[in-house]
Amino acid sequence: MTGTAAPFAADDYRARMERAARSAAEAGLAGLLVAPGPDLVWLTGYAPTAVTERLTLLVLAPGQDPVLVVPTLEAPDAAKAAGASALTLRDWTDGKDPYAATAALLDAGGRFGISDNAWAMHLLGLQKALPGTSYASLTDALPMLRAVKDTAELELLAAAGAAADATFEEIRKVAFGGRRESEVAADLAGLLRRFGHSQVDFTIVASGPNGANPHHEVGDRVIERGDMVVLDFGGLKDGYGSDTSRTVHVGEPIDEERRVHDLVRAAQEAGFRAVRPGVPCQEVDRAARAVIADAGYGEYFIHRTGHGIGVTTHEPPYMIEGEEQPLVPGMCFSVEPGVYVPGRFGVRIEDIVTVTEDGGRRLNDTTREMVIVD
Repeated sequence: MTGTAAPFAADDYRARMERAARSAAEAGLAGLLVAPGPDLVWLTGYAPTAVTERLTLLVLAPGQDPVLVVPTLEAPDAAKAAGASALTLRDWTDGKDPYAATAALLDAGGRFGISDNAWAMHLLGLQKALPGTSYASLTDALPMLRAVKDTAELELLAAAGAAADATFEEIRKVAFGGRRESEVAADLAGLLRRFGHSQVDFTIVASGPNGANPHHEVGDRVIERGDMVVLDFGGLKDGYGSDTSRTVHVGEPIDEERRVHDLVRAAQEAGFRAVRPGVPCQEVDRAARAVIADAGYGEYFIHRTGHGIGVTTHEPPYMIEGEEQPLVPGMCFSVEPGVYVPGRFGVRIEDIVTVTEDGGRRLNDTTREMVIVD
């Protein structure tokens, strides 16, 4: 996990922690317990260089100053974090009980939100120290904690999207036919880094029948002339995510391949057009899915239409049936319908979209028309 870059300063992190504590109180929680991971980076700017069995935990509670419980040997690094001046560091040394030190900060009978990625041994240690406490995962308790981005975050997401777009513009120039999927995937990773990504999370290159698997693991299949190839790639640039998908064709496509690609492009446009403040997330999914279902390919659209993005490439909100969370200006998420014909080919087209005051704005601008590659 990388930390976020400028323009975030201590005051930005202080405001985030205050907002998180207020949100916890509004959700009926006594506070939040945040372990190393994306939530801790977003709230404090601190990302330990190594996550070990030693307890590191941010404690946020309404009416209390934020406290970061940290091992003594890691305290110097924690003190250098951009948000460190907005909180109190409380270190503990090897041989001492970190759970007792943390328990002194908590309501002994409270219910707390805790990071989804907190280690089980740490949660169990807290429960043993304070048997009257109870816990809920942050995703369940505060799913929208990081969902609405401020202006600076939107700028970073737009820059990450532009870097992914530049990657696609370059990858479409390389040879596909006769090369292994793994070779093209390596090209994608190198291009993402060339255009400023510090972390590459995925480079899916799914050719021919492999395209029917949305999360195909890149392998040694040799890409052939006549293959449809799904490209899905992204990662982190300056601490914020990119994620885009385009489907290219090696040589001229047959009529059905072109027809399905046009269908997915129309579905993606319908999903994008459904984006506006106040609309439930599920309506984005419904709009895209209806286009594909009406054309007779509904059984081949086998995943949700989108997911949130920010300091991670997958986070709430999710564009899926049953998600009634209204869209709010500043939310960012993917719109990525697909059709996957088993044993033959797949098509996916994906943009990151942000909600504006009166609609939506794409953060990816490469062509959504079918691209022919060599």
